[in-house]
Amino acid sequence: MNIRCVIERITYQNPENGYSVLKAHVKGYDDLVTVVGNLLDANVGSVLLVEGNWKVDSKYGRQFMAQSWEETLPATVYGMEKYLGSGLIKGVGPKYAKKIVQRFGTDTFTVIEDNIEVLIEIPGIGHKRIRMIAESWERQKEVKNIMLFLQEHGVSTAFAAKIYKQYGNESIARMKENPFQLADDIWGIGFKTADGIAGKLGFGKEAYVRLRSGIMYTLSELADEGHVYARKEQLTEKASVLLEAEEGCIVMTMDQMLRDRDLIQEEDAVYLPPFYYAETGTANKLKRLAEAPAQDRLWEQLARARRDTGNENLSVDVARIEQSVGMHYDEIQADAIRRAAMAKVMVLTGGPGTGKTTTTQGIIAAYRAYGLNILLAAPTGRAAKRMTEATGLEAKTIHRLLECKPPEGYQKDEENPLEGDVLIVDECSMIDIVLMNSLLKAIPVGMRLILVGDIDQLPSVGAGNVLRDIIDSGQFAVIRLTRIFRQARESRIVMSAHRINAGQMPDLSNGKGTDFFFVRREEPEDAAAEIVKLVKEKLPRYYHVEAAAVQVLTPMQKGVVGATNLNLALQEALNPEGEGLRRSGFVFRANDKVMQIKNNYDKEVFNGDIGMVEAVDMTNRTLTVNFDNRRIVYDATELDELVHAYATTIHKAQGSEYPIVVMPVLMTHFVMLQRNLIYTGITRAKRILVMVGTKKALAYAVRNVTVTARNTMLKERLAGERT
Repeated sequence: MNIRCVIERITYQNPENGYSVLKAHVKGYDDLVTVVGNLLDANVGSVLLVEGNWKVDSKYGRQFMAQSWEETLPATVYGMEKYLGSGLIKGVGPKYAKKIVQRFGTDTFTVIEDNIEVLIEIPGIGHKRIRMIAESWERQKEVKNIMLFLQEHGVSTAFAAKIYKQYGNESIARMKENPFQLADDIWGIGFKTADGIAGKLGFGKEAYVRLRSGIMYTLSELADEGHVYARKEQLTEKASVLLEAEEGCIVMTMDQMLRDRDLIQEEDAVYLPPFYYAETGTANKLKRLAEAPAQDRLWEQLARARRDTGNENLSVDVARIEQSVGMHYDEIQADAIRRAAMAKVMVLTGGPGTGKTTTTQGIIAAYRAYGLNILLAAPTGRAAKRMTEATGLEAKTIHRLLECKPPEGYQKDEENPLEGDVLIVDECSMIDIVLMNSLLKAIPVGMRLILVGDIDQLPSVGAGNVLRDIIDSGQFAVIRLTRIFRQARESRIVMSAHRINAGQMPDLSNGKGTDFFFVRREEPEDAAAEIVKLVKEKLPRYYHVEAAAVQVLTPMQKGVVGATNLNLALQEALNPEGEGLRRSGFVFRANDKVMQIKNNYDKEVFNGDIGMVEAVDMTNRTLTVNFDNRRIVYDATELDELVHAYATTIHKAQGSEYPIVVMPVLMTHFVMLQRNLIYTGITRAKRILVMVGTKKALAYAVRNVTVTARNTMLKERLAGERT
């Protein structure tokens, strides 16, 4: 049977499977009706025509079980007021919705559609607001058409606003012409969604546009796993499974794509063009940079002194640098400073507590003594901020350094290079092949480059294994710091990280003076409950900090102790009240901790940036998020770029440090339990680390060094084995 209802409130939504519990007003029923089913994209104020059946639940009473649904415009005064006041139409909101509907009754929508200027009769509504309402109404009308089209083709309507933003009034025509274009053009829409639409529109399984899109998707998926290229056999096999097509058809399609330069093949390696040009570009530019002399005073003076004395090891006086910075360097650190004085490209690597920061300070002091102009950069805002605090010089994110301006891209490149004598980049293990190539494009051939990072951490989220490949190529000066300094040796966090890195179990005995704790919990549900208690009560009370200072880092996104579920539990514990904007089963409220999950060059916020929601505007359906004192406004349609960040994956935490870290380690995560993952998680904690889980899971991770090799040829290209 069918019911037509107006959604009053959303009681529960599960973002992972879409299961929702809604309270709705249904004509003929005095009380609100409970509607349950997969209704993830429905909003408060929406009018739904729902097909399903009534059921009496022993615990929750009478419910309407939804099997399918579609959204319609309301026909009643009550429904119209709810719809207008829901925030879908910008410039209205609940207050004006009530006034408009009181004035025009059931003619409200006709008035907005045909004679909107008469809204000036409503006190408080001016011409500016009328224009806003008119634009929003037209947009919403077209979005509704797209939603109906998507519903007819069994696709989530959550993408409707994004499709409209990309294609405007041509949206439906573009989808009918080539639905696979959606996967290329719109972030969040993958091949499988586009393929679902294509199937309903009658595109054959072996249509060229479908096979082409599937091959591109397969390569993109491999890039998301860190691979710069795919082996031809690997690509053929994976694409064949995805597309349910004969391998012969896949090979024929790939051959055509190679002719069209949609793909590039080198021996057995098949690349998407951006990754091919990034890898070859990185190799060529690094080699050229290393071979050219520096063009600064220090280089010229040392080169002259070496020629005059015949002493090829002559370098700066480290003792004088120690006096100027008030620091004593051991022999490896001193060697790093001396080698940096005559290096064009150098790598400084080492684990926590080995003195990377103090050594970097010494290198900077040596350069400054000769008047060199020094640029500092890091991949993330937090890493750049830490670099600024440690050195006293301004450090920028790589994106800011390269002056990223959409839609043109980076302003700094070969034609408009960076100005300075030396660039020092921290947290280089995070830099993927595409970003490294963009950075190298902007470095003039006479500039020096110092790369600092810990290669035992996780490799970059993006494709490539850049820092390790540079080190393993054997073509550049590499200083590896190994000695753990006395002060660092007093930290169980530091010592545990080094023990784990060496394949040994850390000391798990808890004590009053320690900074490393292990809380045993066998069951995932118990571990999740303990994590909530630690974040909400125990750690803030004991260490006199706000709950926001505690960061939960977890190996996985899914599961009971995965980031998604922990975020729901922590939000409920820490910030349960107040109105907010909903997206895909999540509600974003003021004071929520959130993370950006894609690079947005327009807003200048990047994947992994963490901020706090400062304000929610229900009338205009916008959120304001504070990222390190930069306020960024998000429209409701952009909320899929944000996730809650009370808990986040360890991968997403690279390059960041937090005062207190809580980390679940259980066997439910066994597919992700690897030594470098746990090592990276531990080294994010600055002051206190609390692990929650089982010794068995930790021991499994410590033993597991079978890190998936990434398809990359940067090392071979740098070593001259490939061009």
